[in-house]
Amino acid sequence: MLDRTFSVAPMLDWTDRHYRVFARQLSRHALLYTEMVTTGAIIHGKGDYLAFSEEEHPVALQLGGANPADLAHCAKLAEERGYDEVNINVGCPSDRVQNGRFGACLMAEPALVADCVKAMKDVVSIPVTVKTRIGIDDQDSYGFLVDFVEKVSAAGCDTFVIHARKAWLNGLSPKENREIPPLDYPRVYQLKQDFPALHIGINGGIKTLDEMKGHLAHIDSVMVGREAYQNPYLLAEVDAALYDASHQAPSRRQVVESLFPYIERELAAGARLGHISRHMLGLFNGQTGGRRWRRYLSENAHKPGAGLEVVEAALALTERVEEEW
Repeated sequence: MLDRTFSVAPMLDWTDRHYRVFARQLSRHALLYTEMVTTGAIIHGKGDYLAFSEEEHPVALQLGGANPADLAHCAKLAEERGYDEVNINVGCPSDRVQNGRFGACLMAEPALVADCVKAMKDVVSIPVTVKTRIGIDDQDSYGFLVDFVEKVSAAGCDTFVIHARKAWLNGLSPKENREIPPLDYPRVYQLKQDFPALHIGINGGIKTLDEMKGHLAHIDSVMVGREAYQNPYLLAEVDAALYDASHQAPSRRQVVESLFPYIERELAAGARLGHISRHMLGLFNGQTGGRRWRRYLSENAHKPGAGLEVVEAALALTERVEEEW
């Protein structure tokens, strides 16, 4: 059984495998999601879009697609590779996603989403879940959301993560769709009351531990996106606050040093340091040496041949600044 109390949202270009290993050094319990991966990329692409490291567990694959057979095929591959969950994206509002007839526009086709869920559940034993919005465009009544959840849950989906904003499919960018439509947390709370047997998670605008605890008084789980990326040390505090009060959060130095074996392994395999360290820039946010940490990594990690010594130097510089302060 997965403990979904807290999870890090799937975020394009951000929650790649390097970020997820970094995040795991901060939190032992958080459920981590991949970036959205399209079924087309997995089936027809040349790269390995399902790659992840064992230390990432528990980890869920988020799929983008609308063809039941393709989704079932990719879900089966995900299970074979060892993912702990597969999630269908029914929330992304971008034009590119809409042109592929998936993402948030699928809210208007609950029967198709139900078919996708059933096709996936027929071939895997890992959980099949859905991440969606509270509505789209002018289809934003509570009844619209209830109809969607009723039809999709009837196909076997028992876990929904609800981004508590509707999506405007035309006229707003993905960034604006994360900011302009107002948040409506009570609607998600009501959904849990009306569907007590379902696991209902909430996403959107959540930034603090107190906010998380407030939501958990009403629903089953919280999913945090940008705050978990831009202020990653928040993850180190989640375990003690939401899971085990006796857990001692690692120091920032301990987090960095725990990544050294992974960094060395990835560099030896041909990875570039900058592709790993870019996810670590916010680790010292709010600390005296935070600016030096960000600057040193930003200026040096991308250079040819940059290795672990760059991270070590950034860490030493950061701590020296704090001592001088």
